[in-house]
Amino acid sequence: MAEVSEVLNSVLSTIRVPRPGDRVHKDECALSFASPESEGGLYVCMNSFLGFGSQYVDRHHKRTGQRAYLHITRIRKTQKEDENNSGSGDPPKKKPTRLAIGIEGGFDVEQDQYEEEVKVVLFPDRQEVTSDDLTSMPDVVRERVSLSMAGVMAADSVSHALQVQQWDGELRQESRHAAELKQLDNGLKIPPSGWKCEVCDLQENIWMNLTDGKIMCGRRYFDGSGGNNHALQHFQQTGYPLAVKLGTITPDGADVYSYDEDDMVLDAKLPEHLAHFGIDMMTMEKTERTMTELEIAVNQRVGEWEVIQESGATLRPLWGPGLTGMKNLGNSCYLNSVMQVLFTVPDFQTKYVSGIDKILDEAPSDPTQDFKTQVAKLGYGLLSGEHSKPAPDPSEDSSTSSEPRGDQVGIAARMFKALVGRGHPEFSTNRQQDAQEFLLYFINMVERNCRSGMNPSEAFRFLVEERIVCQQSQKAKYTQRVDYIVQLPVPMDQATNTEELQEAERLREEAESSGAPPPPVLRACIPFSACLAAWSEPETLTDFWSSAVQAKTTATKTTRFASYPDHLVIQIKKFTFGLDWVPKKLDVSIDVPDTLDLSALRGTGQQPGEELLPEVAPPPLMTPDVEVKAPVLDDSTVSQLCEMGFPLEACRKAVYYTGNTGADAAMNWVMGHMDDPDFSAPLVLPGCSSAPGTTPTESVSEEHLATIVSMGFSREQATKALRATSNVLERAVDWIFSHLDDLESMEVSEGGRSAGDSEGSREPPPGPRVRDGPGKYELFAFISHMGTSTMCGHYVCHIKKDQQWVIFNDQKVCASEKPPKDLGYLYFYRRVAE
Repeated sequence: MAEVSEVLNSVLSTIRVPRPGDRVHKDECALSFASPESEGGLYVCMNSFLGFGSQYVDRHHKRTGQRAYLHITRIRKTQKEDENNSGSGDPPKKKPTRLAIGIEGGFDVEQDQYEEEVKVVLFPDRQEVTSDDLTSMPDVVRERVSLSMAGVMAADSVSHALQVQQWDGELRQESRHAAELKQLDNGLKIPPSGWKCEVCDLQENIWMNLTDGKIMCGRRYFDGSGGNNHALQHFQQTGYPLAVKLGTITPDGADVYSYDEDDMVLDAKLPEHLAHFGIDMMTMEKTERTMTELEIAVNQRVGEWEVIQESGATLRPLWGPGLTGMKNLGNSCYLNSVMQVLFTVPDFQTKYVSGIDKILDEAPSDPTQDFKTQVAKLGYGLLSGEHSKPAPDPSEDSSTSSEPRGDQVGIAARMFKALVGRGHPEFSTNRQQDAQEFLLYFINMVERNCRSGMNPSEAFRFLVEERIVCQQSQKAKYTQRVDYIVQLPVPMDQATNTEELQEAERLREEAESSGAPPPPVLRACIPFSACLAAWSEPETLTDFWSSAVQAKTTATKTTRFASYPDHLVIQIKKFTFGLDWVPKKLDVSIDVPDTLDLSALRGTGQQPGEELLPEVAPPPLMTPDVEVKAPVLDDSTVSQLCEMGFPLEACRKAVYYTGNTGADAAMNWVMGHMDDPDFSAPLVLPGCSSAPGTTPTESVSEEHLATIVSMGFSREQATKALRATSNVLERAVDWIFSHLDDLESMEVSEGGRSAGDSEGSREPPPGPRVRDGPGKYELFAFISHMGTSTMCGHYVCHIKKDQQWVIFNDQKVCASEKPPKDLGYLYFYRRVAE
């Protein structure tokens, strides 16, 4: 032990005590998904506090010279089954009574209990030092090492800080309106029971406005139940902010909602506010479920979407390479589904998994913050099969279970999620997100991080040709833009079961009026060919400014493929807006084919004898004051759009580009441009290449330059695009593809051409790196969404592996019996070799 003491004393300067702000990675390896529960445990560097699995700790030691590591191992304690257990092999769990995570009565984040063992290990000889061993060592050694050990164990782990460990959804703040709430002296007295909505006669989910006593139904829930939004509409008309849910009033309180603050709140003067309308809190009894109870019930129903999850069948669990489940980190199923599909694409496998040893060898000192390292770690974790094994049964004797449990050990992509979501207002949270938005966001990150060498996102990149024909002059304009996803509209008027839908609606209305149970849900059946036709058919543009006639006129726009990618992503645009602009999801069944031939949709470019529209910019909408050059915008229309929840700059652009022609035209512009990458970017006037506060000659971002150059364009072309779009990368990429003809005349000094070259010796300018080939494809994966909005619900994916469809439902990976291909949201095709 004296020898070990000497070693410790010699490396004492490399042993630190964690300080506030230090990131302590004591639950997950920086280079793999090893954890203290894994075989070999986890080694935490006592200087950098990075964690390493047993297979990577030697690598870190040799690279850094660090010798002292805190070795943490955890062994799961067995849990005896409750005597009331159903015998399924899973112990009964307490039913949650509180909308909370990680506290008494709430949802459990981690129910497993572990026995933990901690000791210091000195490399390279792996000499072990326990806390008991430290007692016989010199004071300076004992004190420093003990403090470091205690500090690491007491510190909040980074992964646990990123995961919501304790959240109480019932903690409410006092409303800012409560103390000085205005109440109308209208003589209204509310009876103790028998309430119904004053608009629709609904008798459940009833709310009373605390200002005027009006009784209205509440919001419609995401699953279609609830009210008809009349209480919300009353607030929008009157501005009266607070409402109480009738039926939840007891002597202890009630549910109070603030529409202005958009949250459940506390009202310290609730007894007084209720008494104003003749309600005595002390005599009221609870007759309705509170909002907390309703949310708990909804959270426990996540597994009820039977068709998509194939829960009606006994699915056979699968294990092995490429069949690894991913833990749900709290609404991370959108990320899980997208990454499972991406790592079935050979380009991503080659880039991040085939050369993982080289990637890890070249990783920076803190690999947890390196994009390439964390993507490679995730890819290897999914494809290696090392974590594709049954999750341990928490019961004392798992042999009593006759069927496989289905859950896997799987991987928890906490580091990956934290890194890719950092700084993003949505993907950095634990809220549910749109899988299509995350896919594009991640592809954009790949683009930025693959400026040299292989870029796997090229597998999805393709060019779209748009042909616009002025109907007055019959002259045409051709533009090309880069894209990664084909978004197909859903033409509801093309349903093949219209009569059955009308009959189902009649039966539903009869059941609603008579109080009978509603009939089974019937989905509209839409042919895939109709969706494709809606995308490709000519679109009429009513306010097109024609450079040929120097005026607004009607034009037609036709969209075609200018190239076909190796892998094609198709999004079914199921999410739309109703007549009241409330978001809704179209519940449709689409006969998506296993094979697809898009050859007939290839663009042809300018036709023989076809005249092109002159390249003249439309007159900008400006004030007569040439110096100010500010757009004249209808402020009332801008405000009207902003009140609907759209970004201010998007609303300004909508009004500007529709020429102040009214709210309807502006709203149509908003709906048609919501997917634009610069949707919320500041309005930049035609002929003004800079945003306010900048100049046309202002230096552009080197990072943005490198990204565009990596796509095959020259530095001069990239600079021109960035200066024309106020240094906004996404807008610059769109601009460059819309001005390819302009770029051909640029004097390019890179890529083997100088400004002094003769006109005849010039080669065509470098274009975007897009792959092209036959437009024939086969379906290999699809992602499905359950719920009524992309902001809630659940995602799963189905992937075809060795001619067998496999369902990936977070940690569950099983052979699919009936893949619901007609209910998907995102479809992934790969090119079929001729």
